[in-house]
Amino acid sequence: MKSNEWKTVILDLFTENRNLWRIGMKTLYLIGGTMGVGKTTISRQLKKDLHNSVFLDGDWCWDADPFQVTEETKEMVMRNICFLLNNFLRCTAYDNIILCWVMHEQYIIDSIINELDTSACRVIKISLMTDETNLRNRLSSDIACGLRTADVIDRSVGRIRMYQVLDTVKIDTSNKTVREIADEILKL
Repeated sequence: MKSNEWKTVILDLFTENRNLWRIGMKTLYLIGGTMGVGKTTISRQLKKDLHNSVFLDGDWCWDADPFQVTEETKEMVMRNICFLLNNFLRCTAYDNIILCWVMHEQYIIDSIINELDTSACRVIKISLMTDETNLRNRLSSDIACGLRTADVIDRSVGRIRMYQVLDTVKIDTSNKTVREIADEILKL
């Protein structure tokens, strides 16, 4: 074989088996995005697609009535999320851990990662993005179904720009199917 042919064979083998070098290493997916961008839907799809996976929605860690955002509850939710993620990371049953949460500021992402034992883990930080028109349409549909209240639209639209400056992989969800978005994440 010529040198170029060997390079092609090696590249093909690497591409087909790109995850072989990660054997024994877990992957933690931190999926952020503004409300209504599709974090939960995409995370559920990833849970189905990924081998030995577990999914945590950060909102589950402070699903309370009345919902209160105070310094105390913010600290509590961070402790809850990190506690659960560390347990998932230690558990041999799981290879892929998926967290979705709003995570609209860098310090939130950094604070979570700093509390985790990621020594045997690859961390993929993702921000799901969309344009304002798509976001308004998605949220309006949720409101019509009784899943959200109308005040969410302005709050969510107001946060779109916050994700552009984060140290994350940006994935545009505008006019894409769940399958297309999940496949894009699976290639990371």
